[in-house]
Amino acid sequence: MQSVRFTTRVAVNHARELLARDRARTQKFIAGIGAHGPMVHFEGRRRGHHHGGSSDPTGTTPTSSEPTGIDVTDSGVTYTAAVGVGNPPTSYTLLIDTGSSNTWVGADKKYVKTSSSKDTGGKVNVSYGSGSFSGVEYTDTVTISPELVIQDQSIGVATTAQGFNGVDGILGIGPADLTAGTVSNADTVPTITDNLFTQGSISMESIGISYEPSTGEDIANGELAFGTVDTSKTTGDVTYVPITSSSPASNYWGIDQSVTYGDSELLNSAGIVDTGTTLLLLATDAFQTYQEATGGKLDNETGLLTITESQYNNLQPLVFNIGGTAFELSANAQIWPRALNSQIGGEEGKIYLVVADLGSPSGQGLDFINGFVFLQRFYSIYDTTNSQVGLAPTPFTDAETN
Repeated sequence: MQSVRFTTRVAVNHARELLARDRARTQKFIAGIGAHGPMVHFEGRRRGHHHGGSSDPTGTTPTSSEPTGIDVTDSGVTYTAAVGVGNPPTSYTLLIDTGSSNTWVGADKKYVKTSSSKDTGGKVNVSYGSGSFSGVEYTDTVTISPELVIQDQSIGVATTAQGFNGVDGILGIGPADLTAGTVSNADTVPTITDNLFTQGSISMESIGISYEPSTGEDIANGELAFGTVDTSKTTGDVTYVPITSSSPASNYWGIDQSVTYGDSELLNSAGIVDTGTTLLLLATDAFQTYQEATGGKLDNETGLLTITESQYNNLQPLVFNIGGTAFELSANAQIWPRALNSQIGGEEGKIYLVVADLGSPSGQGLDFINGFVFLQRFYSIYDTTNSQVGLAPTPFTDAETN
């Protein structure tokens, strides 16, 4: 299987911070910061704008000091995987980031050189907003799994790193365009997904993500599948939809969908799916309709809606019509795991809804974000080659875990 297991953790300890990060991330999406959707990347590849050659053979061109995308440091939920670098490989715990594209090590565990390590002579410098690293660029063997071994992968080796305590670096799986200006002696550098494709390990540039909800310290364990759909993780057909034509959602993994609750249609417009957003965010008017229909009250401590046990028993499914297929969030899927209330500063026994206010009215071209709480219930596919998003039910779609 062409996949790697990963661990999912909430990166904050209070719902107010979680909600603040989600909304700040939303504003970046709406503003078009780090726009790097699959259509942009796909067309760029067709034009031949890909890895680039040497832009400065002396290796002295200043590298990027500005944030290069909407990255993992903006997120309230993080993903880590064990990745081998070198031959023989040394294992590093790396953050998986769909919003940036440089793969690098050295934040916690130092880089171990082996016979496959080659210094490119380039200097690398990347800022992520609340984190950064700088160092030198190497090529090396990178082992994602026994079936996914990349030769001569460009990686950064940090001499300094800030904001990455407890991890060794980042596994960047965004498009190559996001590496522009980060390495002194190259226009851009190939990502791990690029090299998996060009070296024949995968037949198309796509990533499939699945989660297994739990009530332990790690909210879910998951799997990242490269170039394939792991049908062992699905319980039905995959529904594929093209990237929306509505901007700014079209710059990202944007889709068109309608959302209904009971007899009320909350919205019918464009938005995005995003693993780095924790909650399910709806445009303000849609959120207010949902709040009224559920009877939820805004909790001053957490900033989330709360409902009583009786209201929970009366919750209707929240239905997402995507590409003609209905994807339902059950009552259980609409609430925060009650065993984990302490992780968000909540009270034991209270019931918190995971639907929150996007912070802007509908009609903006990005009216929702289907975040982690939605995506942990469905298998999701991010297909750069065909510029589309896929969704399918899983054994956990209707799980009563919360």
